Amino acid sequence: MAPNDQLSDLMMDNIPEFSVGDISVAIKRVLESNFSKIRVRGEITELKRYPSGHIYFSLKDQQGKLTAIIWRYVTSKIKLPLEDGIEVIATGKISSYGERSSYQFIVDRVDYAGEGALLARIEKLRKKLEDEGIFSQEKKRQLPLLPRVVGVITSPKGAVLHDIQTTIARRFPREIILWPVAVQGEGAAEQIIEAIQGFNQITVSSIIPRPDVLIIARGGGALEDLMAFNDENLVRAAANSTIPLISAVGHETDTTLIDFASDHRAPTPTAAAELAVPSRVELLSSLLQLAKRLSNAFIHSVQSYRLKLREMHSRFPDIIMVLGQTRMRLDDRSYRLDLSLPGLLMKHKNCLNLIKPVNQYMIGLLNRYKNDLNLMSLRINSFWGYYHQKKIASLPSLPLNYLRAIVREQTLKLNSLSARLDSLSPQAVLTRGYVLVRNTQGHAISKSRGLRGGDKLLLMFQDGERLVRVSKAPKKKQETLDL
Repeated sequence: MAPNDQLSDLMMDNIPEFSVGDISVAIKRVLESNFSKIRVRGEITELKRYPSGHIYFSLKDQQGKLTAIIWRYVTSKIKLPLEDGIEVIATGKISSYGERSSYQFIVDRVDYAGEGALLARIEKLRKKLEDEGIFSQEKKRQLPLLPRVVGVITSPKGAVLHDIQTTIARRFPREIILWPVAVQGEGAAEQIIEAIQGFNQITVSSIIPRPDVLIIARGGGALEDLMAFNDENLVRAAANSTIPLISAVGHETDTTLIDFASDHRAPTPTAAAELAVPSRVELLSSLLQLAKRLSNAFIHSVQSYRLKLREMHSRFPDIIMVLGQTRMRLDDRSYRLDLSLPGLLMKHKNCLNLIKPVNQYMIGLLNRYKNDLNLMSLRINSFWGYYHQKKIASLPSLPLNYLRAIVREQTLKLNSLSARLDSLSPQAVLTRGYVLVRNTQGHAISKSRGLRGGDKLLLMFQDGERLVRVSKAPKKKQETLDL
């Protein structure tokens, strides 16, 4: 055997021998001792959540990929929503898994990787909420002109609360109710949500008065410090508030998602207080100006109506004179009516008296002609009876034509007399609207002078008679007829 070979075998005998478990433990010890607390920046990929509660994912960049694990007891502390594609900075330690000869990153904290990732995450959430209509202008409520109570949600420490109190006291002192909350860090979003919902649950019958307006305020800070106001649940709670809400988070250039969900956004806490309450000095000045304008308008309106009233009064006629003339015409018409009505009745009575003898004469004449006609009819019937008994074959035409001519002549006379009688009959007068007045003994009444109250009269109309009673008029000393 060559000397070199002997030397090599001797050296191999001096190399320590390890088991597989020893190697795994040694590597794990080396990794955990050298990488016990590190921060790794990368993009999340292959994210999986197991029923056991553990989260498995990988962090990758352009040069490699690192397997990472978040144990179940740590997941509740991770407030950042994890998803594939976002760039984060994970804090933890490197450990190994001997059974698979692999190493892995045990994560106990996750943060966004710089403002770029934060802004991208915020913008993505903003678009999502905007598509749902959370930021719709129709949901914005008007602020009350003069609230009785102002609710403030902010940290009790710092200058924010002091600025709001001094501004409200200077502009228009109002009652302020503070709900102290943390405005950054872990649990800040949950506390603010609880404050918003708590104020909204206050009723009129509660011991604590219900605020008319809410102010959510915080001073300026880095983007990471303002992330609580970009929380999705907080934004939804602000949008669902029934009390008008003013957001004043950060400086004037800072913008958070709660600014889009609130009813009004103020650049600073002082500006939020100015939005919540009006200026008492400005209100008094405005009221004085409005009162002056109202007084001037009222005076101008009164003067204008006074001029119109005078103009209309000049156009109106003298009412007393018009009424006097009308009263004179009425008295004249009443006097003439009192004179004309008895004269008209007397005139018609005379006509009836003139018609009565003629009527009796015409009735007698008509009865005589009727008797002649009946006698002639008997003669004709007797002649025709004799004719049929003797069975005379024919009769001379002259006696028969003569009889027919006599009958026709007497018929024409009868019709003429009947027409004349109808024209002179009282019934024809009654058809023209006149009435024949008689007492219960049947005598015609032509004057009202002899009538007394309670006397009964018969009124003959065209279609029949009516019994009436005489009564006296209540105002004029004239007697009227009640049907």
